[in-house]
Amino acid sequence: MLTYVLKRVLFMIPTLIAVSIVAFVLIQLPPGDFVTTLAAQMSQMGDTIDPTTLAMLREQYGLNEPVWKQYFIWISNILLHGDFGRSFDWGVPVSELIWDRLGLTLVLSMTALIFTWVVALPIGIYSAVKKYSVGDYVASFMAFIGLAIPNFLLALILMYLSYRFLGISIDGLFSREYADAPWSWGKALDLGQHLIVPVIVLGTSGTAALVRIMRANLLDELYKPYVTTARAKGLSEWRLIFRYPVRSAMNPFVSTIGWTLPELVSGATVTAIVLNLPTTGPLLLRSLIAQDVYLAGAMILMLSVLTIIGTLISDLLLAWLDPRVRYQ
Repeated sequence: MLTYVLKRVLFMIPTLIAVSIVAFVLIQLPPGDFVTTLAAQMSQMGDTIDPTTLAMLREQYGLNEPVWKQYFIWISNILLHGDFGRSFDWGVPVSELIWDRLGLTLVLSMTALIFTWVVALPIGIYSAVKKYSVGDYVASFMAFIGLAIPNFLLALILMYLSYRFLGISIDGLFSREYADAPWSWGKALDLGQHLIVPVIVLGTSGTAALVRIMRANLLDELYKPYVTTARAKGLSEWRLIFRYPVRSAMNPFVSTIGWTLPELVSGATVTAIVLNLPTTGPLLLRSLIAQDVYLAGAMILMLSVLTIIGTLISDLLLAWLDPRVRYQ
């Protein structure tokens, strides 16, 4: 097991290097740069920037350098100094912009992931064990509804219902008095109260998908010969189900961690805009539109790291659940 873990960790290093190169190059692919985008925005507002000023701005931001040199400077500062560069658009260090938002995004994402697992696992098991029962039909119907409704539309519906019938606004992650306040138990409690709606919104589609996956995989396991043999040996039904078929059917649950973490972070951009959430999604969208290279590159790199870490966690859990994975 230790050899397997070391091998997976070593594979992360070249993967991270490749991902950082691809991310930085992709950001540079659209025509123009931050200065041309800024000039276009100024032109739309009726102002103009003379060519000398544009050239000076390009020199100041290092945009005249080749892409490979810009990447080398950027990645060297990250590895040697922990410096992600300075945001062109905001005029402040990238680290000042992303850490608070990334922390809130991780709290929201992990809470939504836990919610997804806690709800989907028992419903999926029940739906498979009680196949074609009323409960199974209800669970299947709700799962299809959850898959069909986009997250942002569900957010709009909940916002309307809460304001229409309760007279309260559910946008944001903090009340007005805690928005800019330092961290305290009161602020943490306020965050917990405001997390309920975003977690439900973000976790609905994932829960619906995992319910269907769990039901399908458990149905495949329940009728295999080893289950019949275990039942013939006198094991109680629920003990048998949780000890053997559920463990085998858990593989798809575990394998989804690799894409669930970054999907919750990046896939919630529209939902975050609708609910006015101070997470990384809206900031990443703005940085890409403005071609803010260092900010967008840092955030894409963070999402890539989350993907790789999620994949590593998936691999380790799969190896624990199914020892055959270690030898493949």
